[in-house]
Amino acid sequence: MRPKTLPAAIAPVLVASAYAGDSFSLSHGIAALIVALSLQIAVNYANDYSDGVRGTDKDRIGPMRLVATGTKSAASVKRAAYIAFLIAMAAGSYLAFTTSLWLFLVGAIAIIAAWRYTGGRNPYGYRGLGEISVFIFFGLVATLGTFFVHTEMIDLRITLIAIAMGSIACCILLLNNIRDIETDITAGKRTLSVRIGKKRSIVLYWALISLSLIIFVTTTSFPSLLLALVLSPQLLSLRKVIARGELITALEATGKFQILFALLLSLALPLSVR
Repeated sequence: MRPKTLPAAIAPVLVASAYAGDSFSLSHGIAALIVALSLQIAVNYANDYSDGVRGTDKDRIGPMRLVATGTKSAASVKRAAYIAFLIAMAAGSYLAFTTSLWLFLVGAIAIIAAWRYTGGRNPYGYRGLGEISVFIFFGLVATLGTFFVHTEMIDLRITLIAIAMGSIACCILLLNNIRDIETDITAGKRTLSVRIGKKRSIVLYWALISLSLIIFVTTTSFPSLLLALVLSPQLLSLRKVIARGELITALEATGKFQILFALLLSLALPLSVR
């Protein structure tokens, strides 16, 4: 399930639900969280399955791969992915029936994108498009979708917040791909980090983190925007571990940063003048 990556699913639902204010619906919020978590878990299992049967994960570092290590059969991992997809579909269907049937289309696209990331004959994750997908689905779709199921509307502020959520989610994938540059080159997997190299990937990482902080400041008002200062120790810690090349530690720390960012923004938004 790769729990260290799950903040990418939790954070956008948390922030969007907080910003919904008086329109917040507990049932819709829980359903949106189930959808986000189930899709994230599903894509993690799907990646383990697809990379495992291709042999891409043969010499990987980082989290244990079930198929590549032979811990579980490919069929069982594939089945786990399908179960997670079904859970997401069930919760998503409830949201679609109670808000807008267009959500069925959004959900179908999300499931196809999740599977085709490393699955199928021509997976787009092998062509350096993974970060774009993460930005769209764990940023724009997750944040805007959650806000919509609460309020049945979308505004500029939630769009900017969605960009921030997507940016930090991309940082998690970037660190994962930076860590795997050498093995991905050997396996023929042309991720964005393989294409632009380690140094530029790290520059992009900090650019995305900076963008998220700018959005925090611009979407909140004084004095609530001062909550952003609480992120300083986390940022200093991230800077140190990345500088030391401790990418696995940095991956976990970025997940914690995203949750803290989401919690602080969730506190700041209701206190800000709309």
